[in-house]
Amino acid sequence: MEDWQNGGFGLYVHWPFCQSKCPYCDFNSHVSAEVDQKRWLRAYLAELDRVSAEIGPRILNTIFFGGGTPSLMDPEVVGAIIERAKHLWPIANDIEISLEANPTSIEAGKFIGFRDGGVNRISMGFQALNDIDLKRLGRLHSVQEGKQAFDIARKTFDRVSFDLIYARQDQTLTQWKAELKEALELSIDHLSLYQLTIEDGTAFGDRLARGGLRGLPSDDLASDMFFVTQELCDAAGLSAYEVSNHARIGSESRHNLIYWRYGDYVGVGPGAHGRLTLGGQKFAVETFRQPEKWLTSVETRGTGESLRDTIPQLEQATEMLMMGLRLEEGISLDRFESLSKKTLSRVKIDDLVDMGMLVNNGERLRATKQGRVILNAVLRALLADV
Repeated sequence: MEDWQNGGFGLYVHWPFCQSKCPYCDFNSHVSAEVDQKRWLRAYLAELDRVSAEIGPRILNTIFFGGGTPSLMDPEVVGAIIERAKHLWPIANDIEISLEANPTSIEAGKFIGFRDGGVNRISMGFQALNDIDLKRLGRLHSVQEGKQAFDIARKTFDRVSFDLIYARQDQTLTQWKAELKEALELSIDHLSLYQLTIEDGTAFGDRLARGGLRGLPSDDLASDMFFVTQELCDAAGLSAYEVSNHARIGSESRHNLIYWRYGDYVGVGPGAHGRLTLGGQKFAVETFRQPEKWLTSVETRGTGESLRDTIPQLEQATEMLMMGLRLEEGISLDRFESLSKKTLSRVKIDDLVDMGMLVNNGERLRATKQGRVILNAVLRALLADV
């Protein structure tokens, strides 16, 4: 068995276009007045054909349409991509096919088309449950419109997730508690709850650098919000299976689990990344970020790849550790040692266990809730002597 099989195999399809650019977003997304969707479909299908010819048959566990805003895609385009992927690879009996959607009435009107094309899970970008903060975050929907779209999604798909951002400007702990309780009352089975981070190169980042963006919470308040998130979600039966992701048992995002369990995944579309094992060697794959450059490259060169680098064994083990400790289940110590040909310092592990940051049962190592709050520091300590 090759190491990637511990995590599975997935396909990520990046749709780079949005109606508008949110001020906090540092994803590879672009606003375009017109998109020739038939031309884009030809490029996606060509990329799938190219990659499948190279890697051969393997069970496809998941497909994920991310962005950008993939709910802006025509349902026929989504369906054709799914059909081609199913033709090229044998699929798991329980294949998960997710699509990210904005909770607007226009995009909700496409949900039946996406379902008929093969999508069986929707991830909705709510981000906030009050209209003032939705406007601050650059969202185009209102709370009422978002809830209406959510109701349509729940009637159309068996599995629906949505995202919220906390630690927003001027948000109090009491306000976040109330908002999270409201979200949990919507009969949701998966929540992605992210602390607002200000990234360089975003509109928020530029505003902060100019002395704007006032009202951001202190580190202590943000930490309190994290812990109350765990408390409320646990009580509602949606425990954190990953640092920012909460789900009822069986409703975890299987596609994201492939990332966190360090499996293999194909990335097609502008700016998509991949991890692929070929001939026993794992490769990091990147594609051109600019949409037109990626599209032209596929059409003229027969590939959208901009980079393919081998990942040394020790680096693979490091990546596996960094991703796996984000999960509540943690990582296999034997797997780390098999990849790295090294052992983690037992003294460092014991110290972190004593501090309440890690749990070690001799076979698996996992971070506690306290450890996941300062996971970067925990990882630095573990990897210092590797």
